[in-house]
Formats: sequence, structure tokens, C-alpha cells
Amino acid sequence: MDICEFWKYVLAQDADKIRGYFHEDAYVNWHCTNEHFSVEEFIRANCEYPGDWAGEVERTETAGNVIITVTHVYPQDKSLSFHVTSFIKIERDKIISVDEYWADDGEVPQWRKEKHIGKPI
Repeated sequence: MDICEFWKYVLAQDADKIRGYFHEDAYVNWHCTNEHFSVEEFIRANCEYPGDWAGEVERTETAGNVIITVTHVYPQDKSLSFHVTSFIKIERDKIISVDEYWADDGEVPQWRKEKHIGKPI
């Protein structure tokens, strides 16, 4: 499975292409908001999300039948920025489950700035 191509269609909000990557009984969990989606619910949540999106897969790892991705996601106007870590379980070359953890990118908290620790990546 070409996981970067999958992400391309997710970011493009292309429901038909996304659907083709999943087993019929697959599911998606968004842990940060405690949501469990069927494939159709995930496609709806993803494709009906307002705005035009872009991004890039920054890292992939494979552990058995699980593909782990770290993807930078942002609206095309770059007004926001997110990183999502996804654990994508594959069976028979299709996605059977996805466990995702979304994080808002932001500024260093003031208390750490005051400690003068860390530096930009």
C-alpha cells in the first residue's frame, strides 16, 4: 500500500479514492477527541470538514502489519498547523483500523521560555 498516496487523497478530501483504501468493516479512532468512526463516518468527517487542506507525510515506520505515519496538516492558506500521528493497521493490502492522535502546533509555553531551555527543531 502506498501510504503517501492515501494521505494525498485524505488531504484532497476525495471520498471515492479514500473509500478504496479501507476494508468495509474498518474503523478510525480519534483519541484526542474520544471519537470512533465507521469508514463512512470517517469519510464524512474528513470530506465535509471546511476549507481546502494540504500537508506532507514527514515520517513513516512499519511494525509488522502497522504503518505509522507522522503527517503535517494545514489549510492551504497556512492559517493553522497540526501534526497527526497515525497507526494504520493493514490486512490484505487494505486498512482495517486507524488510531490517530492530533496535535495543534503552537508557540512554546511562556514558563519554558522563561527557563531558557530547548531550541527550535
